[in-house]
Amino acid sequence: MKKLDLKKDFAALYKATAKPAMIKVPKLRYLMIDGQGDPNTSKAFADAITTLYGLAYTMKFMLKKGPEAIDYPVMPLEAVWWADDMIDFTQGNKAKWKWTAMIMQPPFINAKMLKAAKDDLERKKKVLPAIYDVRLEDMSEGASAHILHVGPYATEGPTIAKLHAFIEENGKSLRGKHREIYLNDARRTAPEKLRTIIRQPMG
Repeated sequence: MKKLDLKKDFAALYKATAKPAMIKVPKLRYLMIDGQGDPNTSKAFADAITTLYGLAYTMKFMLKKGPEAIDYPVMPLEAVWWADDMIDFTQGNKAKWKWTAMIMQPPFINAKMLKAAKDDLERKKKVLPAIYDVRLEDMSEGASAHILHVGPYATEGPTIAKLHAFIEENGKSLRGKHREIYLNDARRTAPEKLRTIIRQPMG
């Protein structure tokens, strides 16, 4: 069986420290779903997480049992965040926050495989609430900076400010959308032990 170590291959993107660092993010492929609302209370956000993981694991096991027998790890949940009026974002009006939740996929994953996974789940009558809203899309962020935040999501403010200051101190400007990579499952991890990579594209 062929095994892919995505976490090792992309270690530079999925490991960070409390010290900000510059990175370059190549074009990568993701399962994606869009939504809006407070992630702490939004059913849509909870449904998106359930659906993304359901499809990611379904494709993993389909390929593992397939003729080519390929195995790979399911990558962490990620999300980009923004608001039509960024004042709503910076002042924490979370009801107006918009998001795209995503999980990175191996580059050989394609639309046909995604459809097969959706059809398989439908045949098994495994209901995923947002299954037909999920798409496969490539994204390239390019030059970025990231930092590790340890603790509750609600205390990210100073960490974000530290990252932004680092970017500006290096003669760069903020570009694109605020991104977070969730290294723990918030449903099973104490808030003070949550580990989140915060990434910001820069120009």
